[in-house]
Amino acid sequence: MIIEHKAISLAEQVFDRLENEILSGKKYPRGELLTELKLAADLGVSRTPVREALHRLEQEHIIENSSKGILIIGVSMKDLEDIFAIRLRIEGMASAEAAIQITDEQLEELRETLELQEFYVPKRDADRIKGMDSRFHQLIYQFSGSTALYDTLMPLHKKVQKYRKASVENESRAVQSAQEHRAIYEAIVAHNAKLAEQRTYEHITNAKKHILKREID
Repeated sequence: MIIEHKAISLAEQVFDRLENEILSGKKYPRGELLTELKLAADLGVSRTPVREALHRLEQEHIIENSSKGILIIGVSMKDLEDIFAIRLRIEGMASAEAAIQITDEQLEELRETLELQEFYVPKRDADRIKGMDSRFHQLIYQFSGSTALYDTLMPLHKKVQKYRKASVENESRAVQSAQEHRAIYEAIVAHNAKLAEQRTYEHITNAKKHILKREID
């Protein structure tokens, strides 16, 4: 049951939940057919907020309307390859800009997030590792000071969340990823834009190799 909150519309809550359940692989797998009525019953809401949420999901190409119902598209292998190709080209730009723009207060927030990730890695807490991983990237996008970079990169990062969780469940990759984040952070602390961009490129390259290898294998 979704409970309405004053600051967040019911349709927004429905959208966030459906998006998360589709992209995380928790529910509604790729290829499944649904109806507004079933979703409304599942979520315990009327069809109106469900309809609004579905419209947004369709705009993001996560679902599509078919003659048989609402088809779950999710993220295909081609989508995954394209997402990494885009991130390889522009995510380093966000890190470079963050290295130039970041304030001491923002550096502290980035450091705390990184240290939490490093804390959870030896505990093998995949959900919290993924949460801190996402937060680390989100903060860099935010601290780049570029709305265009943030608005481009955040949806792409969210779309691969299922694959990122599977990746951090691998102990060696979780350790390596945290080390790569540490290297990016240190470049940003040094306000070295070129190095921050390079280390981000290396991090995304390694993430791509690990995730695509898992999917192909």
